[in-house]
Amino acid sequence: MSKKITKAVFPVAGLGTRSLPATKAVAKEMLPIVDKPLIQYAVEEAIAAGIDTMIFVTGRNKNSIPDHFDKSYELEKELEKSGKTELLKMLRELLPPHVTCVFVRQAEALGLGHAVHCAKAVVGDEPFAVILPDDLIEDGSRGCIKQMVELFNQQQSSILGVERVDPKETHKYGIVEHTETAPKVGRLSSIVEKPKPEVAPSNIAVVGRYILTPAIFEKIENTGRGAGGEIQLTDAIAALMKDEPVLSYEFEGNRYDCGSKFGFLLANVEYGLLHKEINQEFADYLKQRVAKI
Repeated sequence: MSKKITKAVFPVAGLGTRSLPATKAVAKEMLPIVDKPLIQYAVEEAIAAGIDTMIFVTGRNKNSIPDHFDKSYELEKELEKSGKTELLKMLRELLPPHVTCVFVRQAEALGLGHAVHCAKAVVGDEPFAVILPDDLIEDGSRGCIKQMVELFNQQQSSILGVERVDPKETHKYGIVEHTETAPKVGRLSSIVEKPKPEVAPSNIAVVGRYILTPAIFEKIENTGRGAGGEIQLTDAIAALMKDEPVLSYEFEGNRYDCGSKFGFLLANVEYGLLHKEINQEFADYLKQRVAKI
C-alpha cells in the first residue's frame, strides 16, 4: 500500500550566526523576505504539497515562531475596528483550518540529524518531509516539496533535493554521487558532508529539502558525531542507503541561501520583483539605481 506524505519537519532551533547581529534576539526564520518571514514561505510550500501537519523543532529564543502562527485577538480586533478588511482576511488565512502545528523542543543544538530525530514521536512510522527555511526556493508554480512528493508517490523512496554548485563550494554542502535513472533523478551511491573540493565525489549538493522514510530514525540513533562535532543527517542517510534506495532530485526553481547576507538580499530583490503590489515601482527604482552606477 502506497504511503502519503502528510507531515513536514522544520528544524528551526539554529542560532543563525551567519546573520548576526540581526538574529541576536530575532529568530532567523522570522527574517522577512519583502513582507513575509522565511518560515511562512516554508509552511506555504508544505501546504501546497498537500501536507497538513507542521512539526517545528525549536530552541530557546524561538517564541516568535509559534506566536506568528497563533491567533492574535488584539491585532485582529484592531484591524476590524479600523476597517482594514484585507489585512484582517490575510491574517485569518495565514494557516488553513485543516493544518495542525506541533512544536517540539530541541534542548541542545547537536546538529541537523539530532533535530530531525527530535520529531520522531510526532512523525511516527510514516514517511515525512524536512524543510530548511533558510533555503528559499521559488519555482513559480508547484513548489519544491510538491515536486518531490509527486516523485515519492511514484517511487516510495527517500529523496534528497539537490542542485549543482560551483566545485569550489563543495565544502559548504553535503555532496552526493549518483547514477541517473531518469531526467533529474538519480540513485545515490555515496554522500559525504562538506568535502573539500579536491576530494568531493561531485558538485551535486544537497539543499534544504528532504523526503525521508521512518527508517532514518534508527540510523540517526546509531550515528555518532561527525563534521563539526554534530550528529549529521548526511551520515544517517549514508547508513540508510545500505538498506534501501535513496534518490536525488534536481528540482525546478531558483534557490536563495537566506542564511547568507548576499543570498538574503538577493531573495528580497527577486521576490520584490515578483510582488504584485510593488513589482513595477521596485523595477523602476532598480533601473534608475543601476543607471547611476
